[in-house]
Amino acid sequence: MKILLDAMGGDNAPYATIKGAINAINQIEAEIILIGKEDVIREKIKEICNKELEEITDRISIKNTTETIEMEDTPTLAIKHKKDSSMVVGFKMLKQGEGDVFISAGNSGALLTGATLLVGRIKGIDRPALAGILPAHHSKLLLIDSGANTNCKPINLLQFAQMSTIYLKNTFGIEKPAIGLLNIGTEETKGNELTKESYKLLKEKSEELGINFVGNVEGRDAFSGEIDAIVTDGFTGNIFLKAVEGIGKLVKISLKENFLKNIFSKIAAIPSLPAIKGLQKAMDYKSYGGALFLGVKKPVVKAHGSSDEVLFEFTIKQAEMFVKNKAVDKMIEEFEKVNKN
Repeated sequence: MKILLDAMGGDNAPYATIKGAINAINQIEAEIILIGKEDVIREKIKEICNKELEEITDRISIKNTTETIEMEDTPTLAIKHKKDSSMVVGFKMLKQGEGDVFISAGNSGALLTGATLLVGRIKGIDRPALAGILPAHHSKLLLIDSGANTNCKPINLLQFAQMSTIYLKNTFGIEKPAIGLLNIGTEETKGNELTKESYKLLKEKSEELGINFVGNVEGRDAFSGEIDAIVTDGFTGNIFLKAVEGIGKLVKISLKENFLKNIFSKIAAIPSLPAIKGLQKAMDYKSYGGALFLGVKKPVVKAHGSSDEVLFEFTIKQAEMFVKNKAVDKMIEEFEKVNKN
């Protein structure tokens, strides 16, 4: 297995991408191909490890490129004109079978555009969507769409529910994942036109498509552990995602400040340290990796734009799991069945 990693993508690239790859390589079975400007990558590796790449491992290699898609670039123009960028080259390698999964923390719009245009949509899926994993009570929560499609139709949300069902069943072994529709209330009549029409469509089609639709879910109940996935449009989903990340940071900062306030609070904190560390780990989005771009023909992972080496390390391990569990292959098979019917 080969993992293609955009070494130049993200706010902290190339340091974070390279350090994450070096940290992850001995924890995975796959090879990693760093895609980007070779001289820059080699210089950074020497700075990090004080060794040449060949002295570190034979399972990390470099694919040289001459261009980089910047965060401010217009997505479609960047994909069209920057043909030797680390992102475009990565997509082409993925499509041609020179790698099994592509990871990038670069320009989100360009990544989604490139994945759709260069890798291609799965037949039967109108709009691919970002599926991010979040912590929940004794479990995980899949959020789809977490930022790919700002404007959606009810059919898109129905397909998001289909994709999340297939993904959770085949990757995490959840036989009948509970799928909820993110809304401002649990009643069928609540919400805007999109959520009301989506509710009707999900209720009508769920049994036929094998979706375990449990109805509307309010944001405060999403992390109860009773819901496996919530579907929403990408605009709402991205706001929800970033609010959750912000709350996680607030909890960590507040705990630290309160327990370090004075000598008495420090002493009081000692017996609670295991519980505190457990809470901090559960609230840390970095341990949940990137978001899989469901709906395209090959595995594409969007890492957080501000990913550090820790998050890249987790994302690389997560990407290997995506490939091993054949999540995308199962998606193609299931949608082929739906199309035949």
